[in-house]
Amino acid sequence: MIRFDEIGERLKAYRLGRGLLAEDVAERLGISRAAVYRIEGGGVVKIETLERLAVLLETTVASLLGAGVEYYSSPVSYFERMRQVEEQADQVVAHFPPLSYLLTSDSYSAHLRQTLVEALPPHVEGGEAIDEIDAIIAILDDRKMARRRRRLSVVNFVNLLEIERWLKLGVVGRFDLPAAELGRRRLAARVEVEHLIGLIESEPMGVQIGLIEEALPNITFQLFRMAEKTLLGLSPFRLGGELPNIRAGIAMLTADEQPVRLYEEIADDLWRRALKGSEAAAMLRAALDRSAIAPRKQAPQLA
Repeated sequence: MIRFDEIGERLKAYRLGRGLLAEDVAERLGISRAAVYRIEGGGVVKIETLERLAVLLETTVASLLGAGVEYYSSPVSYFERMRQVEEQADQVVAHFPPLSYLLTSDSYSAHLRQTLVEALPPHVEGGEAIDEIDAIIAILDDRKMARRRRRLSVVNFVNLLEIERWLKLGVVGRFDLPAAELGRRRLAARVEVEHLIGLIESEPMGVQIGLIEEALPNITFQLFRMAEKTLLGLSPFRLGGELPNIRAGIAMLTADEQPVRLYEEIADDLWRRALKGSEAAAMLRAALDRSAIAPRKQAPQLA
């Protein structure tokens, strides 16, 4: 059965990733802007139009149809698609190091934007790249607000080793920052870890956090559980921690049974072994204590 509403959602995600307005698509395809909005809103679309859209958006008809795997080279496209899927999901199971953006504090977006800007390579034009960063932040904040509004159930795996490294290095996009600035960035990381501990201890409705003590793969994974199906998202895009990446890699989203089942098994195994509740909070507090910078001792004065 063809789901035209889902085709419209994918179309919008790919369009945003290409930095195109609805009128841009309409002009290039020779159709009205209203027709573009109608398709994105779930209206019936002809296969010939889908073929032309696929060429324009540099994707495939199969991806627009959601047949098999959806691939996203643009972080804007992928995060917009995540936003769409989360609006329909009953639960999200996430390993998104160092922690899921959905569970960060309200002040974190400003720090994240700063790191994404400073992580831009020299060959990248500032204006267009910064517009892309602002688009990513806006989508992420929409997701966070939607999570609170819907009280979406979130299961987040947090890796202790990642957290400890984050506390030592700080929320940075590069390492050649002045010492005073590095201190502020380490403080920003501490604030987020303290916020995470607060979530663990207060146990807000729908939030479950499992602390893992062993190394986990760098690739992020998320399971979007719905009543009729589960989607698996795999992404190389890294937002938190040190040295974020939104420049290179291909993210994917699929409902195929085998990869979904395998990652469900991974998630179940991780949850069984994870530290939870007061035990997890105590481990994170110990990490905070270890990362605290002790005052320097003055050298003894010579007589």
